[in-house]
Amino acid sequence: MLTSKSFVKKTRRGGVIKIVREHYLRDDIWCGSEACGKCSMDKPVLSKEPSIDNSLCGFPHYLLPDTNVVLHQVDILEDEIIKNVILLQTVQKEVKHRSLPAYKRIRDIIANSNKQFYVFTNEHHRDTYVEIAAGESANDFNDRAIRKCVEWYNKHLKQSCNIKVVLLTNDIANRDKAREEGQLAYTVGEYVKALNGRPELVDRLAQINSEERTKDALDRDIKVSGGKKILFPEHLSLSQLQAGIKEGRYKQGTFQSSRENYREGYVSVQGEEKRVFIKGLANQNRAVQDDIIAIEMLPESQWSAPSSVIAEDTGSKDDVLDEAEDSVDSSNRPPRRDAMPTCRVVGIIKRNWRPFCGVIMPASVKGGTRHLFMAAERRIPKIRIETRQYDALVGHRIIVSIDSWPRNSRYPLGHFVRSLGKIGDKDTENEVLLLEHDVPHLPFSEAVLSFLPKMPWTITEEDEAARVDLRHIDICSVDPPGCTDIDDALHYRPLENGNAEVGVHIADVSHFIKPGNALDAEARLRGTTVYLVDRRIDMVPDLLSSNLCSLRGGEERFAFSTIWEMTPGAEIVNVRFHKSIIRSRAAFTYEEAQLKIDDRSQNDALAIGLRGLNRMAKILKQRRIDNGALTLASSEIRFSMDSETHDPIEVERKVMRETNSMVEEFMLLANISVAERIRQEFPQSACLRRHPVPPPSNFEPLIKVALTRGFELQVDSGKALADSLDKAELPDIPFFNQLLRMMTTRCMTQALYFSSGMLPEKEYLHYGLASPIYTHFTSPIRRYSDVIVHRMLAVAISADTCFPELLNKTGIQEICDNLNYRHRMAQYAGRASVDLHTQIFFKDRVVDEDGYVIAVRKNALQIFIPKFGLEGTLYVQKIEDGVKTSLFTYNDEEPSQNVGDVKLRAFDHVTVQISMEATSIQHQKLALKLVSPHVPGFSVPSQTSLEDNTEEEDEPPTKKRKTSPT
Repeated sequence: MLTSKSFVKKTRRGGVIKIVREHYLRDDIWCGSEACGKCSMDKPVLSKEPSIDNSLCGFPHYLLPDTNVVLHQVDILEDEIIKNVILLQTVQKEVKHRSLPAYKRIRDIIANSNKQFYVFTNEHHRDTYVEIAAGESANDFNDRAIRKCVEWYNKHLKQSCNIKVVLLTNDIANRDKAREEGQLAYTVGEYVKALNGRPELVDRLAQINSEERTKDALDRDIKVSGGKKILFPEHLSLSQLQAGIKEGRYKQGTFQSSRENYREGYVSVQGEEKRVFIKGLANQNRAVQDDIIAIEMLPESQWSAPSSVIAEDTGSKDDVLDEAEDSVDSSNRPPRRDAMPTCRVVGIIKRNWRPFCGVIMPASVKGGTRHLFMAAERRIPKIRIETRQYDALVGHRIIVSIDSWPRNSRYPLGHFVRSLGKIGDKDTENEVLLLEHDVPHLPFSEAVLSFLPKMPWTITEEDEAARVDLRHIDICSVDPPGCTDIDDALHYRPLENGNAEVGVHIADVSHFIKPGNALDAEARLRGTTVYLVDRRIDMVPDLLSSNLCSLRGGEERFAFSTIWEMTPGAEIVNVRFHKSIIRSRAAFTYEEAQLKIDDRSQNDALAIGLRGLNRMAKILKQRRIDNGALTLASSEIRFSMDSETHDPIEVERKVMRETNSMVEEFMLLANISVAERIRQEFPQSACLRRHPVPPPSNFEPLIKVALTRGFELQVDSGKALADSLDKAELPDIPFFNQLLRMMTTRCMTQALYFSSGMLPEKEYLHYGLASPIYTHFTSPIRRYSDVIVHRMLAVAISADTCFPELLNKTGIQEICDNLNYRHRMAQYAGRASVDLHTQIFFKDRVVDEDGYVIAVRKNALQIFIPKFGLEGTLYVQKIEDGVKTSLFTYNDEEPSQNVGDVKLRAFDHVTVQISMEATSIQHQKLALKLVSPHVPGFSVPSQTSLEDNTEEEDEPPTKKRKTSPT
């Protein structure tokens, strides 16, 4: 059957065209029920004997949820008890339009055959198709279409069985209309509360309709918020926001809450270099971290500046919206010259809410069901939930979702999702940090594993014919101790003409991962391997990452080789690329390779090759530095782990050797050479990596702190900055230059993957490396960007055929956007893992160590401890009888903290006592106390330091981290 609709439309030039839309209808679309005697189905989805023990529905039934139920109550739908559900095409389309995260979750449910969710294409079924009526709203139309399907299903199934269809809707008007039409309809709350034997499922109901909350609940919110019924300004509608943005009255941006003071935040406005400041919870107006918001700029007379106070996380369960709190530092505001453009939030364009991990806080009323939830992410406000499971959940990490944030509530409203495990349990804490950083970490599915090569795997004659055989060359790899995912190897050999041949050989992962299959899709989704202290979350299955693609010593492996001919001065004469077969002679650690280089009694081919590589690398590095490349610093540490408990027993800074730099230089050179080649072949869609030039404002704190020690840093260019840093040396402060370079690292912008056709060539620059073009080619085992680059290079050298995706610049950019996100989250997860193990290490220890002041705030000093490579906050206050007093006087001009003859400013040496302090049930942190210089009434007596552990242990076998500015 065919139904068509025609209408006229005006063109931009004033003409009129007639548009005809055809819609095809069918009468052979299955209902999906195994009990149906009319539809002839190969694989029915809905059970012929559905059984859910529900006191409202004491008969076999299927569930049919409307759009809002799927959007907001997906936690209920995911529960194992909810089965035999009809999901309409109309509902699925609307969910996809309104929320991609909810759409992906519902797609996962549909793919789970145990859940028995059936997608019914109601818009193409003859008996369920409806047309929108004149003057009917889209919402009313969708509701009517859904009720039509419920009516049809009940008539259809009645002819074969006694199964009924129940409509689930939280729209009271829609429910009542369905009942008037003789259909069974309930709200999700009504249905869930009637489930027998599952009272805990009530806690997972989303609190969407604040109007339905009881008067007592509203009164309690009003009491908590200081007696004010309306706590926040009303948000403008989306249409008002769009009009205001178009007219220039409002600006659109992303909200970022301050890590140091939750009452402050910043907005990254689209197209603007500098962030805009927000001060006060009322001006934040219920914006949550990463929300897309609309802001209104305040007049300059109302501009403010960030507080110089670090807000301590006390874990209080009754924080109150109070302007006195918002102005905690108002008595000592920075001078007008430090004021920043300031704004207020007028509306929310897009919420970026997600499930949050954290802990439940004690009830304000003993035995009550209303509780506050504190998220692990410090920038998320406390969330009010209702649960009857407090006794079972206290002391556990749990997951909570935000549902809404009414104007009369100090906190957003949410619901309990599930429990993760006990607080402090290492597996639970690892699960929290993976979930918080959105790291895909479930085991690889059978569909993914089905595309792995069958074992035993061998190299065939066909493989040998298609590749360059380099098995005769003395190749070796150099990696961290215990590394199993070896993705790069090198060689060096002298040539008869006095030059040298240098090769970088990279695991040919793209040979095993073909475009478009499930293995490729999973690698693309994960984007990168995530390295935690005690485990590794692989991008590809272990058979590839630690076996077939790992360039292990003595094993024949497929590689993608970049080979240069170089002069003794490391000038490149030519470069060639090959798909190759190699056999690594040895897999060295950095230390082993360094010993081989330094031991002049060793003169075998590998020793000679390593020395040649090291000599060339030094020339290449100096050339990069002369061109303006930055040499920055980080505070990476390594843990020695107990072999039985896997707890850290020692922590120390990582030692960097010449061999680290040697490997880095040739990886950089390979990446640059490949970038130039794929850019020639794919001018519009090459996958490249850029490091944008940091805006001058990023360097302002760095310049200010360097001036306190008499150094004027030049930041006009990368070369000027590099030269300034080289000159910044203070003999009496041995760590001064390294600390300054660490601070410089924090001024940098994020390096990003991008599609070459999306930006002008002048923006390809990698600022940190001072390279006009760059990409990632050298780590395809752990980065999907490198897999894409391998495919492009294979096409460029005619080793493989091209396919449409490689030519689609928009598609490549979408891949790059995901890779940028995954790379950023992997970095954060790695840091969180280090923090977790640092806390475990110091749990039962009290240690005195040397440190250096790296930042001075009004109520605290930020301290860097070189031995452990960690930072902590030393609060310059003492607490007696619950009252905080500061023995120091803060001088904002330098800045410095002063007491008597003691003055503490940036880069000063101190001795601090390190211990663990649980300031809240959620956040444990390192506590620092001042030992030296001695301040009467403030300093603490010195503790005996831990006995040095002179035995050096290897890093855990899952750990691989190559330090590089790339």
